[in-house]
Amino acid sequence: MSDLGSDPGSDPGGLGRELRAAVRGPVDLSVTARALHTMDASNYRRVPAAVVAPHDADDVAAVLDVCRRRGVPVVARGAGTSIAGQATGTGVVLDFTRRMNRIVALDPEARTAVVQPGVVLDDLRAAAAPYGLTFGPDPSTHSRCTLGGMIGNNSCGSHSVAWGTTADNVRSLSVIDGQGDIRRLGQGWAGAPDGLRTLVEGHLALLRTGYPDLPRRISGYALDALLPERGPDPARAFCGSEGTLGLLTEAAVRLVEAPRARTLAVLGYADESAAAEAAAGLLPYGPLTVEGMAADLVRGAGARENVLPRGGAWLFVETGGDSPAEARARADTIVRAADVLDAVVVDDPAGQRALWRVREDASGTATRIPGAAPGGPGAGHGAEAWPGWEDCAVPPARLGAYLRDFRALLAAHGLRGTPYGHFGDGCIHVRIDFDLITPEGVARFRRFSEELADLVVAHGGSLSGEHGDGQARAELLPKMYGPELVALFARVKDVWDPAGLLNPGMLVRPAPLDTNLRFAPLPREPVDVAFGYPEDGGDFSAAVRRCVGVAKCRTATAPPAGGVMCPSFRATGEEEHSTRGRARLLHEMLAGEVVTDGWRSTEVRDALDLCLSCKGCRSDCPVGVDMATYKAEFLHHHYEGRRRPAAHYAMGWLPRWLRAVAATRTAPLVNALARVGPLAALGKRLGGIAPERALPAVAPRTLRQWWRRRPKGGAGPASVVLWPDTFTDHLSPSVGRAAVRVLEDAGLSVTLPPRGVCCGLTYVSTGQLDRARAVLRATLDRMAPLLAAGTPVVVLEPSCAAALRTDLVELLGDDPRAHRLAASVRTFAQALEELAPQWSPPHVGREAVGQTHCHQHAVLGDAAERRLRAKAGIEGELSGGCCGLAGNFGFEKGHYEVSVACAEEQLLPTVRRAPGDAVVLADGFSCRTQLGQLAGVRGWHLAEILAGAMEREAGAGR
Repeated sequence: MSDLGSDPGSDPGGLGRELRAAVRGPVDLSVTARALHTMDASNYRRVPAAVVAPHDADDVAAVLDVCRRRGVPVVARGAGTSIAGQATGTGVVLDFTRRMNRIVALDPEARTAVVQPGVVLDDLRAAAAPYGLTFGPDPSTHSRCTLGGMIGNNSCGSHSVAWGTTADNVRSLSVIDGQGDIRRLGQGWAGAPDGLRTLVEGHLALLRTGYPDLPRRISGYALDALLPERGPDPARAFCGSEGTLGLLTEAAVRLVEAPRARTLAVLGYADESAAAEAAAGLLPYGPLTVEGMAADLVRGAGARENVLPRGGAWLFVETGGDSPAEARARADTIVRAADVLDAVVVDDPAGQRALWRVREDASGTATRIPGAAPGGPGAGHGAEAWPGWEDCAVPPARLGAYLRDFRALLAAHGLRGTPYGHFGDGCIHVRIDFDLITPEGVARFRRFSEELADLVVAHGGSLSGEHGDGQARAELLPKMYGPELVALFARVKDVWDPAGLLNPGMLVRPAPLDTNLRFAPLPREPVDVAFGYPEDGGDFSAAVRRCVGVAKCRTATAPPAGGVMCPSFRATGEEEHSTRGRARLLHEMLAGEVVTDGWRSTEVRDALDLCLSCKGCRSDCPVGVDMATYKAEFLHHHYEGRRRPAAHYAMGWLPRWLRAVAATRTAPLVNALARVGPLAALGKRLGGIAPERALPAVAPRTLRQWWRRRPKGGAGPASVVLWPDTFTDHLSPSVGRAAVRVLEDAGLSVTLPPRGVCCGLTYVSTGQLDRARAVLRATLDRMAPLLAAGTPVVVLEPSCAAALRTDLVELLGDDPRAHRLAASVRTFAQALEELAPQWSPPHVGREAVGQTHCHQHAVLGDAAERRLRAKAGIEGELSGGCCGLAGNFGFEKGHYEVSVACAEEQLLPTVRRAPGDAVVLADGFSCRTQLGQLAGVRGWHLAEILAGAMEREAGAGR
């Protein structure tokens, strides 16, 4: 595993050398570190000079001292999920997530906690939960956002109607101002910088009249918190200052009592305006949340029908109580009081989590507007949608009227966007399909921004209701506050930071909102690529642009049941090994400013090296980033015309080697040689295989060889084609034999396809895409008669089924046969459910543990498998995550440690905790191999379990 400080990078000006002499934490000027921190979750991009992970407050002070003497800007950064540009900068970026991430103290009696700025919100909530406490503000990024970032932005979240903003929950702050002075801020003037009190007291009338009265007023500096009649509270005023006044090193925050029970009522309305107008009327009932979203943010009719009530828009209203009955009663009261089309009230936590995931993923799903052509280079308009006006807020009673005017303004500019958000607080999130690439589009972005600012102010609102102003809105603050109050903001900034080094260009003296746009350096013409990228108009740049930085891939804890993304980040904790980090590096590769050697980049190669190609991001990322495909694309170009790593030949060509073994009938010899220690070690070294790995045994008789010798039934037309994938055919033919037994018992006639068919998976995963295309074209030629007959193809190995469903059509999309084959693919359970609906499986009657295959989760879905298991009496839920072997990944030299860490996250602990009579279910060959090598446990394919039960039933009947 790499470390942030392991590649110091070039240091022509000596900045890095001076920083390293002054601080204990790692200092990094490398291409990788700088590229990873060019962007946050906004539309903006700046290239930093260095990234420092301070060890403690002394390090922060030392960095400031070096930068003050050199005139270098300093930017504080948490998880990088800010959407207004305030976590980007050109000087030194302080990454607080790596070292300053401790909960210093937690006092349940006082209901307070002391935290460092890099503490992740969910970690604080988990620490407080045993005492019945929680931290009230909870943005949708709660699994990765930090307390420092929340204080910098004055974040809110869905429970702000009950518990307020972050500023409402801060007791005191320890900060270092721009002059390097340590300040302890709380109530009273004791910790404030010299001159602040005089400045405030000289403008009391302006401060008393210059601020709109609404719950979500986040824009500008909260100087009204310093009014004498409110009891001056510099800590509260510091919240929302976006790192422009000082650098937070520690915070004492208030904890609130978490309801012992919660109920979620989802109220259905005809449209978003009806939902918005109803929201304010629910506040007197004391809900914990009043969240709103419309139907076009819910992807897939199936998901909508399964979890949401009837309607075109919904309010998510959560209630709490000391008991489930009390929480339910409050929810029922709200439902009766609300004028709704339909409603669903959910008590069980799993059902509530499913509904909340629909709402929380909106920040990502809103970036892809369905039904429009993707924005290609030189266009940028259409399916892509962006922040910039993500979170305006108006008085809740005016929300319905504001939304109608907002929709009209969108239409006037020919723009589209779907509002959602915190309707109870009058705060609206929206991603809009701005063209941020062409000069005409950027000009329209500016015109719309100016007119929308006027509209928000006309409704008595705030330009920002949650995420801050940053660069996106700060230029327009005079429209909201007037020039006199904005000038006062600048004077306050100068008191705290006379040299103007702290996050310059934000809030005060801001950079224009249409500069530093993240897409400006990207190529205007499509780059030559191998995959088709059909969802992105064939444009690799558009595919990379999918990542908007919401960082759902950066969660350090295991994902919800069935979730996968991103195992390598959870194993390493490093940004470069997250889906977002890799997407950032690919973005910078295309931009060519920081990563300058294009497809030959070693920085991109090294970041992609620990991508398991699990495809978890394809389904779990809210915007459907598919890093496995991007990795294959990159490797294809990176090694074009060059010698590849040995593992690419050893494992990428695995189908060829195993066919040769089968043809020469040398499996016993190969297995015997693999058991000779020195020979096995030599073979692994030559093949680029991890020395810790045992080589899987090759089956003495392949599935095809068994098939040719088995008695055949009638010669009628086949019901299904059983795909003899490389792993089933050569390494675990027992799975294929079991599948034949079950399929035939279900009344299906089985045949195997002609010899030489292959899904190309191993070539794709190693980036040998020319070879993959050739293999797939030959496969289509051989499969032509069966495709013409429309025979379903049953694929037992989930990764191979996923390759035929996705990689095939993305590599050979211009061949109609590719689409026919992809459409014909069925998993084992899908085939039984679709083609033999009257068949009853044997009764297994055992609990199952194990893990849903990553590719099954990401591409194929496992609903049919769940139903088949239930019919067979196989109980228990499979875990999420990734087994860590992931095809060739876990076998490659240098990957063993990460591979084991992934397995130890969920799979192995689940198996170890299982009762002795539980069956370990693992449909993927990689999963079964990992279980055998790391836990000494035999994993079984579902077909094997059912076939075994059939044999037992037959034996019992004799």
